[in-house]
Amino acid sequence: MPELPEVEVVRLGLQRGVAGRTVEAVEVRHPRAIRRYLPGASAFEAALAGQTMSAASRRGKYLWLGLAAGPGERPNAAVLAHLGMSGQLLVVPAEKPSETHLRLRFTFTDGGRELRFVDQRTFGGLTITDLVDDGAGGRIPAPISHIARDPLDPWFDDAAFAAALRRKHTGLKRALLDQTLVSGIGNIYADEALWRARLHYARPTATMTRPEIARLLDAVRAVLTESLAAGGTSFDALYVSTEGASGLFARDLAVYGRRDEPCRRCGTPIRRDAFMNRSSYTCPSCQPVPRRPQW
Repeated sequence: MPELPEVEVVRLGLQRGVAGRTVEAVEVRHPRAIRRYLPGASAFEAALAGQTMSAASRRGKYLWLGLAAGPGERPNAAVLAHLGMSGQLLVVPAEKPSETHLRLRFTFTDGGRELRFVDQRTFGGLTITDLVDDGAGGRIPAPISHIARDPLDPWFDDAAFAAALRRKHTGLKRALLDQTLVSGIGNIYADEALWRARLHYARPTATMTRPEIARLLDAVRAVLTESLAAGGTSFDALYVSTEGASGLFARDLAVYGRRDEPCRRCGTPIRRDAFMNRSSYTCPSCQPVPRRPQW
């Protein structure tokens, strides 16, 4: 599933290619793509015709485009999107042939490039939702108001995160994957950040010291920033930017997916463990198992 860097790359593409444009028409080609919009396909299409899309925004792994009926109006609603496992938001020439798994098509009154939602596995989707205040002078879609800010958000509170983390009674990686505590971090970047911080995924959160938490946040921010600069991580053709480009950060991964390969810091073979129906990759030397692991 795309994580923060991949979703941010898509957000930047939507800002370049869609923000400020007025929708001419929407075509729903598969009902699952809007399954969370209960009024249905015809209502979805009708609600968006004539709407102007404002700035592209993101919270964790969710994207949204504000909707304003006219220039300068403050949006009170938004198109909210989640890419799921294989969703793609593409900004492409109108004459480009339809993709095999095209689910939604947006055309615009300027006659320029279309916005298309392509989703092979149909786990992702779009909906229309109200916006609510986010507590910092901004607006956020109501269904995701419970999701925490991410470590690259200027309003992210390091001290509050440290206190909340220490109150948890769980393992460190489980906490990093808890989107109500910190958003945008998935399996790949949790493993990469923990390796950089020399911390094991099963370390009990209650035993973390403030310097260790600061070191972890530094590692999280570093790996997310570097991945973002590389366009994200693409393991297959399903993750691409709005222009169809793949991310290149996979070549820089230190532990994820590198089972039995030498650690790039000490040379010890990387270990793979089963974790929450997924995998965790660690260096046994750099990230020793804690005395009281929290599995």
